[in-house]
Amino acid sequence: MREQVDLHRAINAVSDVVQNRPRPLRDFDQIHMKTGDMVVQSELVADWADKKRLAFIGDGDAISVCVAYLMARQVLSFGPSKITVFDFDERTVNAVKRFADRERLEHLDAELYNCLDAFPDRTKYDLFYTNPPWGASNNGESVNVFVERGIEAVRYEGEGMIVIADDDELDWPKQVLASVQAFSLERGFYVSRMQRKLHEYHLDDAPELRSCNLFVNSLPKNGERYKPSTATAVERLENFYGKLQAPKVKFVRERKRPDYGKASDDEYELELLERQGD
Repeated sequence: MREQVDLHRAINAVSDVVQNRPRPLRDFDQIHMKTGDMVVQSELVADWADKKRLAFIGDGDAISVCVAYLMARQVLSFGPSKITVFDFDERTVNAVKRFADRERLEHLDAELYNCLDAFPDRTKYDLFYTNPPWGASNNGESVNVFVERGIEAVRYEGEGMIVIADDDELDWPKQVLASVQAFSLERGFYVSRMQRKLHEYHLDDAPELRSCNLFVNSLPKNGERYKPSTATAVERLENFYGKLQAPKVKFVRERKRPDYGKASDDEYELELLERQGD
């Protein structure tokens, strides 16, 4: 049985990560999870991935950094032995690298990668984690593209945690869940458990929408299905980021600036005090 986590220290540590995280780009379905849920999610991921090699297929929330940082701060005494983040947003990749370098998180790294390309040939991971675009307009195909890269990261033999919309009042999340479960099963992965309605987001047009953790495990000897990765077929990209929004961007590039963590000059202006006698 795990020891009880010191919530005060955990929240403060996650707050450090949030401060370092790039702003979300809604055009690419980057929507940040609320901070309290990030604390809970980080503990769940660390427990699930204890002593395992974990690949993040995209990570705009920075859960990867939270897990590594909570371990380094000894808030958590368990967690993955290695974390690699694969993301097409250079701001996210560099933010992970800067934070890992500053806090000396030697088992955390990040790599610029677009999941529409073939997955790079890397040492096999044990687990994958993804919180992808939720595929509301393409019956979950957006999710399936990310899940496929995760399955390739573990070479068809391992486990995955998929963060996906979960709402009993809407039809599309049910259709997406069914699509992702069918897609996973076709590749030899079955649903082993599900943690429902676990997370909330800073989502102005749907504040009540929540997501779940969907866990998938490979069937015995599923590694025999392994085959080299290929680029995603064009016909799977329709409505990828929403209705009539197919992917057009290979990478989001970061504009260099020397004051990371500080407010940019274009965010504000100064109105000076009126001094008596002027």
